[in-house]
Amino acid sequence: MITLHEAKSKQDLKRFVTFPFSLYKNNKYWVPPIINDELESFDKNKNPVFKDAEAWFFLAYDGDKLVGRVAAVINQLEVNQQNVKKMRFGWFDFIDDPTVSKALLDKVAEIGNQHNLEYMEGPVGFSNLDKVGVLVEGFDHIGTMITWYNHPYYKDHYENFGFVKEKEYMENKFPAKNADPKLFSKLNDLIKRRYGLKEVNFTKTKEVMPLADEMFDLFNETYASLSSFVPITEIQKAYFKKKYISFINPEYIKFIKDKEDKLIAFAIVMPSFSEALQKANGKLFPFGLYHLLKAKKNSKDVIFYLVGIHPEYQNKGVTAVIFNEYYKTFTEKGIDMCYRTPELEENLAIKQMWKHFDPVIYKRRRTYKKSLN
Repeated sequence: MITLHEAKSKQDLKRFVTFPFSLYKNNKYWVPPIINDELESFDKNKNPVFKDAEAWFFLAYDGDKLVGRVAAVINQLEVNQQNVKKMRFGWFDFIDDPTVSKALLDKVAEIGNQHNLEYMEGPVGFSNLDKVGVLVEGFDHIGTMITWYNHPYYKDHYENFGFVKEKEYMENKFPAKNADPKLFSKLNDLIKRRYGLKEVNFTKTKEVMPLADEMFDLFNETYASLSSFVPITEIQKAYFKKKYISFINPEYIKFIKDKEDKLIAFAIVMPSFSEALQKANGKLFPFGLYHLLKAKKNSKDVIFYLVGIHPEYQNKGVTAVIFNEYYKTFTEKGIDMCYRTPELEENLAIKQMWKHFDPVIYKRRRTYKKSLN
């Protein structure tokens, strides 16, 4: 018999975070999180997302054996301000037993019904900067620090319980050598002259910080028209600056400003930390931090984490200015492969932006939806 236990104590939350370590033991494609970092993101006193969200964390047991987990989330900004009556759920992992997955999903549905919500969707996180989507293609490719990995049977569990596809995401890759400067160097000069644009490069993290709030504002403007987008709040900006910006190579952050010194485009690229995280196996000490710092300095693979372009400048060739700067940086560092984070299938603008680099879709993931009673 499957029983559920709500994880509230530090000990239970640690069990919640570490369950995948046993589920994916010896899986060469799964990338473990840093345990303390994951615990902090679930700490309602530390993560500002809980100013506007509620979350419940559940563990599934078969007798004394831990066999599954799920987080049930209500984003109040989404529900009350955008009138999207959605019950979110994520961090959903389980053994290949339908009684386990059903018990966890039924609990999510129960909470959704208690709060008079209309449907449930997952796997998703608290906000748009969290991980999203269950992997449905590409199981034989290593994961990234910003995506979930899962076993192939997950998809069948969703569909067997009457869930239907809500959103499809694609993950693409291309060799850095495909970024042929002939495609954008001349256009770079033309676009800069036409619109009075200038690139801003960085060598130190402290140079980025004063512009970070403006960057997050631009991120909100860029993606506001996409379905289910929830803006980053002021308090979240401060949290993300502290948590992420200092961890990213400053030379991998590119800003574009107009003639009035207003930020109109930005891009953030990160080195691939996948293999380093596998070596760290959830812990920074004694050797995990060494592996991460080594990857930050020497990784020949990079991940395009965020790209934002003001709506007024989309489809005007501004990406040529961004790519021209990255080409110089990637050439200097000897980058081999470029990977992109999950992108909505419906986002035609992003497809246009990358088409000249002959990207290959190597993973697909999706969220699933089901109506509530």
